[in-house]
Parts: sequence; structure tokens; C-alpha cells
Amino acid sequence: MDKILILDFGSQYTHLILKTLRKNSVYCYIIDKLPVDCNEWKHVKGLILSGGPDCVPDTLEINLKRIPCPILGICYGAQYIAKYYGAKIHKINSEFGKTKINIDPNVDGASMLTNNIERMQLEVWMSHSNSIVHNLDSSVQINAFALSAVNNNIAAFKISNKQIYGLLFHPEVFHTEYGGVIIDNFVSICKCDKLWSPGNITANIIAKIKEQVKKERVIMAISGGVDSTVAAVLIHKAIGKRLQCVFIDNGLLRHNEFTDVLQIYKKMSLNVIGIDSSKTFIERLSGIENPEEKRKIIGKAFIDVFANYATKQKTNKKQKTKQKTKQKTKQKTKQKQIKFLGQGTIYSDVIESSSSSKMSRKIKSHHNVGGLPKELGFSLIEPLRELFKDEVRLIGKSLNINPAIINRHPFPGPGLAIRIIGDITYEKINILQQADNIFISMLKEEKLYEKIWQAGVILLNTKTVGVMGDERTYDYAVALRAVCSNEGMTAKIYPFDIKFLEDVSNRIINNVDGINRVVYDISSKPPATIEWE
Repeated sequence: MDKILILDFGSQYTHLILKTLRKNSVYCYIIDKLPVDCNEWKHVKGLILSGGPDCVPDTLEINLKRIPCPILGICYGAQYIAKYYGAKIHKINSEFGKTKINIDPNVDGASMLTNNIERMQLEVWMSHSNSIVHNLDSSVQINAFALSAVNNNIAAFKISNKQIYGLLFHPEVFHTEYGGVIIDNFVSICKCDKLWSPGNITANIIAKIKEQVKKERVIMAISGGVDSTVAAVLIHKAIGKRLQCVFIDNGLLRHNEFTDVLQIYKKMSLNVIGIDSSKTFIERLSGIENPEEKRKIIGKAFIDVFANYATKQKTNKKQKTKQKTKQKTKQKTKQKQIKFLGQGTIYSDVIESSSSSKMSRKIKSHHNVGGLPKELGFSLIEPLRELFKDEVRLIGKSLNINPAIINRHPFPGPGLAIRIIGDITYEKINILQQADNIFISMLKEEKLYEKIWQAGVILLNTKTVGVMGDERTYDYAVALRAVCSNEGMTAKIYPFDIKFLEDVSNRIINNVDGINRVVYDISSKPPATIEWE
């Protein structure tokens, strides 16, 4: 498949370049080093050099003249190109945020990259400390076709007689006018076919799984969420019943979720077993209030429960019949050994958990990135590793997965443990499950559920005075949380009608013993996070 590569220099916006290209049906992925073998360049139609937090070094390691396709440099990438071709990079005018630029359509190279742009002055998003200073003595001319309206500095350029472009602004950011058009124009320059679609992605992933697994078996933990379910269905499409799915009840799921999701999975013909380990998890959490400790304990418990089951499968301790010969038993044991571990890791998990390049900044660790202890001897299969959540949903819909799974809101890996502020008890879990069930049910009744990215109830670690039936109460307060987002990196609150909030509050207080107060969290992300812990 034709593709465009994105060389990551550590920009916080690199993943937005990827998303913009994929929305235009272009197959692309992020790399931290360039291909060396000529065959690796065979289907590469273009290369994008991302932005980055550092200054361009004096010694340039990348030989741009050897790259056999059009190149687009963005911010740091543009400065890298400019320096390679003789310009100087100086800290003259730092520019951050919205800036206006003026485009000169008469400059050589402007027309192809600015095609279909109706205005010659655009508002763009800048984020750089250094400026490009044109060196007139350079043997290769840098043709600047866009300048900053504020200081007349170079904002965009093309290298003479080459399909190499540089932008000192970020076209991938929403705030840049015609940014998507500029990137699409670069795709046209690259003559890259637009074949990135759910159908093609699905066929490609299934083919890769078949090639990787061959006739071996795969074991996988699934949670009822979008990512793990879509990954499991893709693996199932590739290898059928040789996939063994495990659904673990940690006692911290939503109301009736373990039973309901297990039934959905069985109707989907997935080879799934449910394991009730709620007692193990809740006992280990006894007396723990710190949210990071909760996460570590839950993560360790998941590994212990899953590893225990997986180990039994690998060693094949259970014999189906005592009458088989030793030879047949050995053959059966060999067939039953599981060599692969499936995971529903998606691209946002990867970029939050690790650095995609030497210069990028790590954000946080993630439960999906790391896997089980190495001594268990599994090889990983992560069919969704290059995809974002919205792309995973599209694939899920193309596979006709139950809408109850595909349209499900994100739910934290530690479950309700991080929606209970303070220590975990059976009483608190029961109270929160009931309140959460009422809130989510009412969102669905009012057809609001699919308009919201994520919603849930938080049980606060405080009690408040109330009055019920002329009697004083001293019960828990809960907070409602509902946000709108594209991928969870930023979020704003959903603007509920006050009447709806009143109805939710009344129904929760009247039907859930132990709650006498309901509040609505109106904090955006940032500065707050979506989850409270």
C-alpha cells in the first residue's frame, strides 16, 4: 500500500499529523529512524519531518539528498531542511500561538502547496523559539513563499528544483486555517493513493495476524471495552477458535457488567471464559486510599490472575481423558500450548507510555503497554497498536460488532476503584454501582449517551448532612462527570439542561441508600483530568 512516513522529532503534535493524513484516507505511520534498505522505500510516497522541542544540531545526520520522495518539514523539521540547504537558524523572534502569515502566490513552489486556498493571508499556529535566516550565498536557493505578517520572518519555503517544502507553522493543528488543505496538497504532490479505509485496514491486519501466528494459539484478556473487543474479533477472524479469551471480574465493574458482557461475547461466538476474581482484588485493596497504590495493586492482581490461568493452559495440566496413550497425550499437549498474547493496545496508549523518538517526552505509563512477565514466554500480538480510538470504532462497526460494545464510553482499567475516593469497601462499591447505573441509564433514555465521550459517577470520601422524611441523614455525596472530547487528551464538560441534572439527582437520592447529595463536576481538561484519580 502507498504510504507516507512521519519522522518524529518529539513534537506534541506529531500524532495530529498522523490523524490528519488518515482522515484523508492516506496510509501512514510514525517512525523514529529512516528506512535503510531500498526495498523499504518501495511504497513510500512522501516523508514528513515533525516538529520537536530541541534546537537543530550543528551536525546533521540525515542526508536529505538520498531520500527518494517529496519531503515536508514542519517547525523543527522545516528548520532542519533550511539548515541543511544553507540557511542559518537564529533565536531572533519566538512565536507561540496564533500568528498571521502572508502568502505570495508568485514565488516558485507556492502554487502546489497552497492550491485551493482562497485567501493569501491566513491565521496559523506557531510554536517555535528560532527563526530561519536566508543565506544568500547558499548554493541551493530557499524560496520563501510565506512570511510572518508580524515580523516578516520566513513562514514557508520550497527548495529550488526539488519537491522539498518547509513550514514554520503547524498545519496539523485545528487553529491553523486551511491546515488540512495544505497537508492534502502535499499528498497530491506525493501522488499517494488514498487507500486507508476500514475495509482495507481490517484485511491488512487479519493477513498480518495469520502470517505472525501461523498455526499457533493466542490467549487474550478482554474487558468489554472497544479496544480489547475489536482486537479479539480481528484475531478471531484470523485464527478462529485458536484464540482463547479471558474476561476477569475484578469486582469493580459497573452494575451487572460481568454477566451482561459475557453474554454478548458468547453471542459473538468468541471462545471466552469468565473468571470471578472479585474477592482477590477487593481484599488486596483493603485500607488503600492512595490512587497510585490502587492502580499498582489492581495491575499486579490482573497479572497474577491472568498469568495463573495462562500458565495452566501452557502446561496443560488438565487431561480430557485418562484413556489416551502417552504419544497422543504429548501430541495434544503440544497442540494446546499457547505461544502468543493478544492485547488491545492502541496508538494513544503507546504515545502516552513511551517516547516515540529519542527527543520526545514521556507522558505516563499505561497498563496496556508492558504486558505480562517475560518469563511466561509469550510473544505479543497488538493488532490495533497503530490506530486511534475513533479508527478502532470504525473498524468495529465494519465488523458488525454489537453497538453496546462499539459505542461504549471509555472505562478506566482500574474500574470503580479510582471512582471511589478513599478506601474500597463492598458497601461503597454497591452504592456507586447503583448511582452510576441510574446516571448512565438516564443518559441513554434521553439519547444523550452517544453525544458524550465519557460519563460516570464518583463517590466522594465525605459525608454531608441531609433531611429525609423529617429526619436528619449523614450520607455520602457523589459527583457526576460527563465530558466531550475527540480522543481524551483534552475535554470540556457536556452542557446539560438543569432540569436533567435535577432529575438525575432526585432519582439517585431517592433510590440509592447511602447518598443524600449530588453535584456536577464542571472542570475541563486541562487543568483537571477526566477521572478524579
